[in-house]
Amino acid sequence: MRHTEVTKNALFLEEKEVHVLTVEEVAQMIDHSVLLPQQTEKDLEEGVALACKYHVKCMVPKIFQIPQAKKLLAGSSVRLCAPIAFPQGLNAPEVKRYEAEWALGEGAVELDMVINISALKSKLYAHVERDIVGVVEAASRYGAPVKVILETCLLTDEEKVAGCKIAERAGASFVKTSTATQPGGATVEDIRLMRATLSPQVVVKASAYVTDIDKTMALYEAGARRFGTGYTEAILEGLMKRLAAPGRKA
Repeated sequence: MRHTEVTKNALFLEEKEVHVLTVEEVAQMIDHSVLLPQQTEKDLEEGVALACKYHVKCMVPKIFQIPQAKKLLAGSSVRLCAPIAFPQGLNAPEVKRYEAEWALGEGAVELDMVINISALKSKLYAHVERDIVGVVEAASRYGAPVKVILETCLLTDEEKVAGCKIAERAGASFVKTSTATQPGGATVEDIRLMRATLSPQVVVKASAYVTDIDKTMALYEAGARRFGTGYTEAILEGLMKRLAAPGRKA
């Protein structure tokens, strides 16, 4: 990476040419999640407050918390994202569609749905596509983008490629790595593979165990342009400290 001057709120990265990422730009690539089953209503309130403080892109609560999260987000610019068939994705397509319709009716404006992992691994590709299409059709009536979660740590590279292609064909706006409920999460190698498989119109989202600014930037350089994380504060404060360091070079 070429050494360049770092200003107060910007990180210089080099892809084909030098690009400047500000703290605000990184925040706008973050979906802040409060999805662990042990997290309570207090965690939701604190998560919403943090999301609003840093002006992140989305807040992702547990599905039953969508109505309460909508109230807590009132007046903010943070978008409300609903997790569909989370975390295993094994619901019937009709159930996923109904859940999506309910969440959208309650105020969600983006959806993160888990692919049917078992069906994908069984090469039941028509079922996988129908599963996604139902959610995409429900979301399209609200103008809501759909992110399809692959759970990459459970898949071979061949299955990851197949999942990406099916998700794009079914109308997904994003394809996402992981749920953070399995041992593995986003890796640079998986992001590169997904980015190479998908067309430029489909965004790659890196999620699960994205815990600090170093990993975030490595995944960004690999092609991720949205991040799912519960470590928003650590990531953004880490970036602020990096940029404020005297003589810091990127």
